[in-house]
Amino acid sequence: MKIVIDSNRIVAALLKDSTTRGILFNTNFNFIAPEFVKEEIKKHQQEFIDKAGISEREFDLLLTLIFESVTLIAKSEYAQLTDKLNTEMSDPKDVPYLACCIATHSKGIWSHDPHIGEQKKVKVFTNIDLLRLIRS
Repeated sequence: MKIVIDSNRIVAALLKDSTTRGILFNTNFNFIAPEFVKEEIKKHQQEFIDKAGISEREFDLLLTLIFESVTLIAKSEYAQLTDKLNTEMSDPKDVPYLACCIATHSKGIWSHDPHIGEQKKVKVFTNIDLLRLIRS
């Protein structure tokens, strides 16, 4: 099942071995994300290393593993939709996730961000939703 993953879920998986990390590595899902996500995470790398209490080498390894489970989607594949979707959410930084989801015909967006939940165009999955799908 193809699902767009919000950067906050990737960060949660980076920071600790948790339910989020387990879901991210579950082979039942094909996670995708707008390509800018990786650069955003790298921009805040030191902050995440400090929060997670890991070395730079451990961070790089974990980030590599995570992005083996997440396919990055070029902006050119969804950019044509962003202007049309700007009114769907109050936070314009979240619009690329919605545009990416629609452009790639994904089942929804995995996020705990309330701004993404404001839109009514695609389903928003939480950890609990994805755990239920795994168990069914």
